Amino acid sequence: MLSYPDINPVAISLGPFQVHWYGLMYVVGFVAAWFLGRRRAARIGLSPDDIGDLLFYAALGVVLGGRLGYALFYGLDQWLADPLWIVRVWDGGMSFHGGLLGVLVAAWWFARKKGLAFLTLTDFVAPMVPIGLGAGRIGNFINRELPGRVTEMPWGMPFPGLGPEARHPSSLYEAALEGAVLFVVLWFVTATPRRRGLASGLFLALYGAFRFLVEFYRLPDAHIGYLAFDWFTMGMLLTMPMIAAGLGLIAWSRRQPVDARIGTP
Repeated sequence: MLSYPDINPVAISLGPFQVHWYGLMYVVGFVAAWFLGRRRAARIGLSPDDIGDLLFYAALGVVLGGRLGYALFYGLDQWLADPLWIVRVWDGGMSFHGGLLGVLVAAWWFARKKGLAFLTLTDFVAPMVPIGLGAGRIGNFINRELPGRVTEMPWGMPFPGLGPEARHPSSLYEAALEGAVLFVVLWFVTATPRRRGLASGLFLALYGAFRFLVEFYRLPDAHIGYLAFDWFTMGMLLTMPMIAAGLGLIAWSRRQPVDARIGTP
């Protein structure tokens, strides 16, 4: 059994001013996306400066959609009891599914503004996302969020505030799968010419499958619990449409011609 690392959730503290690790993880994600996007911007007719505009819209979508999605899917009672809670993003409480919807709205707006096909833009964006997802899960781990279920595996660790039992470090599982593995797959798939919609479909299907799998090792939110069967969670329910949509996009993409513009320059 391992010990849970004692990391202060506050990375920098200058009097009343505090910078939390959780917030810094978002910075890591956006800086990585900015760097990767500038490398490939010319493929779809964007300039490096356009990537900054795209990330501005995406950041708004992530924060607004992620927070609102968490409030609606997981924290409605908390929001009603404390209306100002929704603006305290640094305390944690972001929904990936809400953030995804926010980013899709931002991508639709940006694609329309630049005269791009929506799926051309989402295919471009897909491999830029996983690093931010992985960093966010590490932020959850530092914030002592998303505890895992009890385990006898040697890498289990007691979760702060939940007793001495060893638990799966489920947020680290998600960091590895949704972050590292998903990035490697999408980056190499998009390194050569491909059919439109393939990268977007792979992102949805693989993220959905990884999230569904990890839900078996992660405790459900205490105020929601299991939805059915003593194992089916809200995370699984929200992820199932993603998997279906991803598989549908992959099947649709097989009927599209290979787009030589979006391969390696």
